[in-house]
Parts: sequence; structure tokens; C-alpha cells
Amino acid sequence: MPLYALGFIVGALALQQQATLPNVNWFLAGLITAFFAYFFTQKAKIGISKLLSFETQIAKLLSFETQIAKPLSQFVIALIFGFCWAAGFAHWRLSDELPPEWQQKSINLVGVIASLPESTERATRFTFNVEKILTTKAQVPRHIALTFYHENAHSNDNKNNTLAESTQQFHTGQRWQFSVKLKRPHGTYNPHGFDFEAWALAENIRATGSIKAKSGYKKLSNLVWQPHYLVQRAREAIANRIAIALQNKPDAGIIRALVVGDDSHISRAQWDILLRTGTNHLMSISGLHITMLAGLAFALVNMIWRRAPKLVERIPAKKAATVAGLLAALCYASLAGWSVPTQRTVLMLAVFGLSLMFGRNIGILKALSIAVLVVVLVDPWAVIAPGFWLSFGAVAVISYAFTSRLKPAHWFAAAIKTQWAVTLGLLPALLLMFGQTSILSPLANALAIPLISLLVVPLAILGSLLNIDFVLQAAHWILQWCMQGLAMVSAPSFAVWQQAAPSVWAILLAIFGVLWLLLPRGLPMCWLGFLFFLPLFSPQITTPNKGEMQVAVLDVGQGLAVVVQTQAHTLLYDTGPSYAVDNDAASRIVLPFLRGIGAKKLDGLIVSHDDIDHSGGLKSVLNQMPINWFASTLPINAPILNGFEMPKTTKHMRCHVGQNWVWDGVIFEVLHPMLESIDDPNIKDNNKSCVLRISSQHGSVLLTGDIELPAEREILARNTDGLKSDVLIVPHHGSKTSSTSVFVQAVGAKQAIFTVGYLNRFKHPKPLIEKRFDESGAQLLRSDYQGALLLNFSKNQAIKTIAWRQAQPKYWHDRY
Repeated sequence: MPLYALGFIVGALALQQQATLPNVNWFLAGLITAFFAYFFTQKAKIGISKLLSFETQIAKLLSFETQIAKPLSQFVIALIFGFCWAAGFAHWRLSDELPPEWQQKSINLVGVIASLPESTERATRFTFNVEKILTTKAQVPRHIALTFYHENAHSNDNKNNTLAESTQQFHTGQRWQFSVKLKRPHGTYNPHGFDFEAWALAENIRATGSIKAKSGYKKLSNLVWQPHYLVQRAREAIANRIAIALQNKPDAGIIRALVVGDDSHISRAQWDILLRTGTNHLMSISGLHITMLAGLAFALVNMIWRRAPKLVERIPAKKAATVAGLLAALCYASLAGWSVPTQRTVLMLAVFGLSLMFGRNIGILKALSIAVLVVVLVDPWAVIAPGFWLSFGAVAVISYAFTSRLKPAHWFAAAIKTQWAVTLGLLPALLLMFGQTSILSPLANALAIPLISLLVVPLAILGSLLNIDFVLQAAHWILQWCMQGLAMVSAPSFAVWQQAAPSVWAILLAIFGVLWLLLPRGLPMCWLGFLFFLPLFSPQITTPNKGEMQVAVLDVGQGLAVVVQTQAHTLLYDTGPSYAVDNDAASRIVLPFLRGIGAKKLDGLIVSHDDIDHSGGLKSVLNQMPINWFASTLPINAPILNGFEMPKTTKHMRCHVGQNWVWDGVIFEVLHPMLESIDDPNIKDNNKSCVLRISSQHGSVLLTGDIELPAEREILARNTDGLKSDVLIVPHHGSKTSSTSVFVQAVGAKQAIFTVGYLNRFKHPKPLIEKRFDESGAQLLRSDYQGALLLNFSKNQAIKTIAWRQAQPKYWHDRY
């Protein structure tokens, strides 16, 4: 069974790495081949030794029934099955799509709200199951995600009222008629970043869009009586009960996550603490919580059942208790939303429970294999989710650490060893997927696990289900003390280890080291396993040579963030947009990219001007990355800096003409604005943008922010000859208020890069501007169509540009 499970996972994972899906005929042929191969090796029991007339030893060596060939054949057969199964699933799901010609067109439809509405200060979002399309000839997928933007969402006076009204307006299970504008799933695409399109496919979200409030919308039914919607309504009712009982409590969002699995109300500051302490796994519905509740139900029913002889005569107490434990696990998992850790735990409990009921002994490895197979059968995209590997990896490591031991360890020693095994075993995966790990995780988990799993979770569930406020408040009080303790643990600068992403061979060596280190006590030289970790902590980081530079124009949607690397220095120009109070491009895109390339600090940070699509991630960068100096044209009372205290180690200054410096043979020059114009209220923020020209021995790039016609004229008047650049980040995302013919000719760029959001509401870049650059002879590049653009200015070669969507294509990505 383990070999079949491993092969099936590898096959499904191999499919998810493909740029294009195999033809239907090919994967059908693969399935048929795998089926007959399985029948031949497992059922027919025909060995090659019976078909060949060679010597006995040679025949055994070639036989399918030898110790090497038979397991290998099992693995290969399962791999083919896994690959073909995932391919068939992908073909089926991709067939339900929004045609490109129906993007951004008004469509009237009827459907049901299928998930808990998630409200922020700007909008309310939910998934929507389409039942009926009212617009003639329109084609819409069955499952979509919709956003309702609040009126006056940016007004502080009306924000709270609007948010409350919108939250009360939409509820799970309601049937509505909407007029919507949709688009195909599309997200930002960057190295070391999150792939929204992969996530949307896995979640079966086949289009995203907004509700046209001005066109009218109408509720048709208050509740659709179907099992899924009833469960979702129950989850929403419990979540609302928690919100009322813990109103204005700082950690209410965590209680909500622990009870109903909705972590959207956990703040960015809280997530930072949880990530830095390695306790974030406890803040969702983890296997530990489900197992605890199932065990509690088992113990209670077993105790009661044994005291009723008539019941015992009909059904043994252990079997009845097992059923009760499984039902408790199923109910909790349903309220939790069935995440991957939840699925894994319920499936493993079900396997052990059924084996107990039918009197069969089943090992942990076989139970884990069955759980893996079922999860990937139901959801082939689970293999590209970090939670899948962390969840199953943790169980596998614990199983390996405690299996085949001569005697069980004392409970305290077992708890310490469990934490040690999980910390060590998940280290390679954490560094590969996130580029960081918590050094103080064992200490933090020793504090958090008993408090949260044994006290907070039971009290929170009991108070939520029975609607007892003081019980919920007691759970919150304990959690608040726990979070304060975790905040103290996370405070030291050494709490988190960050580094560049390790190579695959370093990961494999580290896994071998884990297996070596966790061998039973008494075996000699187990400590040598640490040697296999050395390549993991010594990633190969490629940096430019002296006089060279690498420029990464990140895909942040409608906004700008550019990372410039020289031999020994790193500069960030702009920080991307802010999406919500606790959600911005810096935390989602910029910082993961910096960690992935091995940048431990920024030598310089420039924010061109005050617009939220350029400065929205500023606080996240200042909070999470050491910075030598920060230059901007932001006003002193800029909203983005309200209530924020600049780190004492960061020098803050104005960005203005005349500033220049040299890093590793690369020249940096500020060309705009004049110092005296920064505080001039008559000048638009766009025209105060800090314009930076960077020139290396092998090419130059011009970063222009959002300058418009007046600023372009000023720059041309001061420095016409000094504008020549090989690469231009097009001013103001290709707006018609910028990129005059004179400015385009003066720069003479070979490449013009438009940093724009997909189907953005400003309709950038404007066709006139694209035509102007095209006629100038420049190569046109767009972040929405090509993802991040990585430019390498190096010796003895032309500027090498890598478009991330072309370099790392996946079958779920649209081609532009």
C-alpha cells in the first residue's frame, strides 16, 4: 500500500508541473496500460522466469517477482495511474470556463451564496454557485467568486456602518439575482510567490468578478434547503455568535478560526507572531484538535455505554464509542470547512475506527497511505498545497520516530521527542516553500499546544454550540495570555531563520539526514545525520559581478515594485499596492521574493510618491526587513505613515534631484523632483514622483513612477542627453497623461515595460501609448500578460529578459 500511495502522489505531482495537458487519448491509453500491467503483476502471477529458458539465477533476476522488480513495478503502475487520474480531473474541471469574449461584460444570473461572506473595510467576498443565466447566449461557469464593493468604502466616517450593513446583507445559502462583470481567474505571478490561478483551480473557482450594485440586485430566497448550504449556514451562525460574544476582543478572529476554520479575521500582526513562533498550524482546524474531540466523545460514550447492560448486549461499548468518536470528528470537520489537515485526520480516524469495529489490526503507515490516496483521489491539486506536505509529513515523521521501538517512552519524553521530530522533519519543507523557519518553535509550541488544544479549543466549541458567553470569554482570556507569551518569544531578532530557497538535491540530502537522526537510540553515529543538513543551510546564491546588475520588475497588479541587485547591494523601488488593511503586495509578493533570492536586508528603499499602488506595502517592508536608508517624496502627514514609528536603524530622507551614488560599479542618479517642489501643494503627487536612472557597464534602466506631462517637460529641460536608457518602466502604467512623443524619443528605450493589473479599471495601458512605443522601435512588455520580468545586465551579452509566465508556464495559465 505505501508504494502505491507514493507512486500515485508522484504521478499527480508530475501532472501539476506540466505546461500543457496531455491529449485525452494519451491519458486514456496510459490508464489502460497501467490497468493491464497491474493485472499482469498482481493477479496473473506470471513471472518472466516461466517464459525464458535462461539459467535459474538470470531468470530470477529478470522476474517481476524478485524483491527489486516487483516493488518498482508497483510504484511505476501507481505513478501512471496518478498522472492519468490527475490529467482526467484537470480536463474535466477546465472544461467549465468563462469564454474570453464574455469577460468584463454585464451578465445577469441567479445562484446561491456558497461560502461564508468575508468582509473587509472595502468589500464583501463570497463564492457563488450559478443556477441560472438570464443573459441570452452568455456562458458562465458553475462556481465563481464575487465581490461586492461597499459604497463610500474609503470614507472613515461611513466605513463601520457600511461594513456592518454589508455583513448583514449577504448570508450563506441565500439565493440572489445579480448583475455581474466577470473575468477568467488571473493573479500575479512571480518567483517564490503565490500562484492564485492554481489555487482557484483547486478550489473550483472558474471565474471572478464584481457585483454591479447600480444595476440592482435582488434576494430571491432566504435559504436553499440543501445539505451543503445548511452546514455553511450553521458555520455562519456560530461565527456570528462568536463575534457578538467577543465583540471588540483582540483575539476573537483566532477563536473564530479555531471553531469554524475561517482565518480571514486574524490580523497581519497576529499572523506575524504565529509565523515567527511556528505555531500557525494551531490557529486553524488542526489534526490535534479533531483527534482530541474525537477522543473525548469516545471516552464519554464508552463510559456511559458500559453502564447500560442492555446496550452492551446489542453493541459492544468500544464499537459504539468508536462510532461516536467518528461522528464527532465528522461534525467538527464539516464546521471547519474540510481543509487538507482536516481531511487527513478524519480519514485516518475512519481507517483506525473501521479496523477496530471489524476486528482488524492496521498499522499507522497503512492508515496514512489510505488517507493520502483518498485525499489525492478527491483533490489531485492537494499535492501542490504546502498544507498537504506539512500535514502528512508531520504524521509520517512522528510515525517513523516511534515505530519499531522496544518499549514506549514516558509521556513527557514522548512529547519532547514528538516536538523534536516534527521540528526537524519539517525543516526542509519549510525552507523550500517559505524560505524561513522559526528557531524558537519548540519553545513556543511547548507553551501553545497544551493551552490551545486542551483548554482554548474545548471551551470555544462548548461556548459556541451552547451559546454560553462566559465560556467563550474564558477561552479568549486564556488565548490572550497565550498570544502575549508568543509575542515575547517572537520578539528577538534571531527568532526566525531566513535564507534563499535551497536546491532540490540539498532537500533530498536533508531528508536523508532526518531519517538518520531519528533512528532508534543505541545505534552508533546517529549524530552524523547533521552533516547532511549542511547543504540545506548553504544555498547557492547567484549575484552579479562588479559593474553588472539584475533588475526584477515584479508583477504586483496595478502598481509598481522593482528590485535592483548589484554585486553586494540591494535596492527596492516602490512597494506595490495595498489591497486591504492587513493585505498588501509587500507581504504577499515583495518580501517572499527578497527572501527567495537571499536578501537579508535592503541597502536602500525608495518610494516614488504617495499613491497607494506605489506605497501600499511600505509598512510591511519597514516592519519585516532591515533597511539602511529610506528615501521618498511622501508628505510628513502621509496616511500610509500614520501611527507608524520609523525604525531607529533606518535613515529617512527626501528624494530629490542631485542625489547620486555608486554601488559596485553601478551608478544611481535621481533626476526628479526638485527639492523645493516636494512640499508645493499646487503640484500633483504624480508629478513629485522620484525618477531614478540606473546605469551599469552593460545597460541602463529608467524608473519613472507616475510622472505626467509637466514632470516630463521639467526633466527634459534639465537633462535631455542624460535620459538615454535601454529599459524604461513606462510612466504612470501607460496612462495617456504621460509618455509624450518627445519624452519617448529622448529615452530611446529598447524595452518598454508596462506594470499594469489584468483588465484594470483604468484600461491601462492606453492603445495610443502602446502604439507610440511600438513606433519608436521598443519591445513592449506587460506584467499582466508576462508576469514578473527579470532583467540581467551582464558582460558580453545583450540584456537578457526573462518573462516569468513564459519561463514557468503551467497548464492552468492562459496564454497571451
